[in-house]
Amino acid sequence: MHTSLRWLLVALAALVAGCGSAGNSNVEVIVTTDASTARDAGRVVGGGVDASRPTFDVQALDRPARDVQPNYDAFFAQNPLPMFCGPDGGGVDAGPPPALPGGTAACPDDLTREGCPCDTPGQMHSCWPGLRVNRNRGICHDGMTTCVAFDELGGRWGPCMNFTLPDPHAMLGPGACQCFSAGRWELTNLTPCFYSTGPGATTAVAISSYLDAHGTAQCPPVPSGGTDPVPQPGSNFTANYLTVDCTGEFQLCYVLRAGDGAHPNASDCVVARVCTSAWYATPNARQAFPPLPSWTASDRACAARFLNNGGYGEMTVQGVSSECQHIDNGGAPYVFNRVTYCPASCSSNPTAPGCSMCGNGGSGGF
Repeated sequence: MHTSLRWLLVALAALVAGCGSAGNSNVEVIVTTDASTARDAGRVVGGGVDASRPTFDVQALDRPARDVQPNYDAFFAQNPLPMFCGPDGGGVDAGPPPALPGGTAACPDDLTREGCPCDTPGQMHSCWPGLRVNRNRGICHDGMTTCVAFDELGGRWGPCMNFTLPDPHAMLGPGACQCFSAGRWELTNLTPCFYSTGPGATTAVAISSYLDAHGTAQCPPVPSGGTDPVPQPGSNFTANYLTVDCTGEFQLCYVLRAGDGAHPNASDCVVARVCTSAWYATPNARQAFPPLPSWTASDRACAARFLNNGGYGEMTVQGVSSECQHIDNGGAPYVFNRVTYCPASCSSNPTAPGCSMCGNGGSGGF
């Protein structure tokens, strides 16, 4: 097909742009006032109400303090325990239900709810007034509560202060405080190989590189007889490792597109898409996934665009967490990170504009 094929190994830009924004902390402070100090609408004066002189309902010293224990039914209606979806991605019946927290139904040990009994007045403890499924994920974090004296037997937990709840406008990423809010997908190789008849060619052959015994990316040799190159026999594109804040069944894909990674467009053509999937068993633990297989681009015009003008790689995920959350973007794969590739011309002129950050990389944090 080609009379004078030459191979070009495109270097991956070191500049990695995260897809998911970290978001701004949304700190909500809840302050409650006991009924014993609640402000009345006015004060009775001479048979009428003087609204300009607010007063306080002062509680008699011999009257017991109001017990503000949470309502059992309202609590579980608003904050159910997470469901469980097992390794097959099934529903709540796919495995054992989550363990109930200690304490009582109205005062579970895991939330330190306001109004629940405590032993030592002045003691402080972490607390969480939001949904269990969002706790300590993404931007969300616990607040603190203080044990307030109640009677001679102990106290009651006061209001939860300085916690951060999910961003109500965030659907994905750290602001949503859901599964896949934080972690890293490591790929040991991200280098594609391109074969063309010369600079500016309108078509090109693109195939995956492979890692040699020293861990260096290599392009397969050009076959004799004018036939197209093929991926190195018996080799995979790359090994990969996932660390993420939740367990579940996930499909991870790496998608090479021609275009500007800083301004991605749905019309950017796809050079290659390779995927791997597995059950991720332990949250926040580095786990190897099956290797991404070798590949050959089917769109030669798109490969030439990538070669001549640069492109980007999308890291995507789609799956179901063990808490039955669907990890996707409205049914489509969720792009959680993008990496940028420089044009092939940067290989011969690394000081040209736009080439200063070109280098090798292979890890995408989110």
